[in-house]
Amino acid sequence: MKHPNIYSATTLTEFIHEIGFLPLLDSGICGYSADEVADDDCRYVVFPEGGWDWPLWKWKGEIVTEGETMYGKFFNKKAGFIAKEWWADFCNYRRNKYALPKVGTIEEAILATLKENGSLITRELRAACGFDGKGMRSKFDTYITRLQMATYIVTEDFVYPHDKHGKQYGWGWSLLTTPETLCGREFCKCERTPEESFQRLYEHFTKILPEATDKQIKKLIE
Repeated sequence: MKHPNIYSATTLTEFIHEIGFLPLLDSGICGYSADEVADDDCRYVVFPEGGWDWPLWKWKGEIVTEGETMYGKFFNKKAGFIAKEWWADFCNYRRNKYALPKVGTIEEAILATLKENGSLITRELRAACGFDGKGMRSKFDTYITRLQMATYIVTEDFVYPHDKHGKQYGWGWSLLTTPETLCGREFCKCERTPEESFQRLYEHFTKILPEATDKQIKKLIE
């Protein structure tokens, strides 16, 4: 995939808006991920004396909070970015494929809790939903991933703990919310049918990924 020299959150954001969709890590399509298009100096590195640095990982929060990019586990249960202009069609197709959780289900309870609170980091949402027992974390994460794949939950920002010196550390926690809370109900509405949205998405992906197979493209959309 052809791309400009990407060395900052700003240049990556511009590229995301240019192509519309970009997985964070390996997508199964050579060269098609933020990790692969970022400058070599921005890749993950472990220091000999301990610790690590990964500029790309730190860019996520800046990209998401600038207000024009959606982030979540949208691509085959893996995280990635979607430019706002494409969200309505993507949401239209996905929500037709993954129906709104039925009343009384765990997914419905999770979504209701999140809507009531506006936004919560993952561990707070897990505790609020009663998933605080042994082995509950992985089970809860499965539900959250399913709701993100269905476009009912997105990441609003990333929250990091601070050490005694006030310095951020660790991998951070996703601050989850709904796209309606983040951008308004109109943002998720689309005048096209789900089938029309799929066709529009498919044609776009074939344009930006001319070497990808039909199966690879459908895997990204579905």
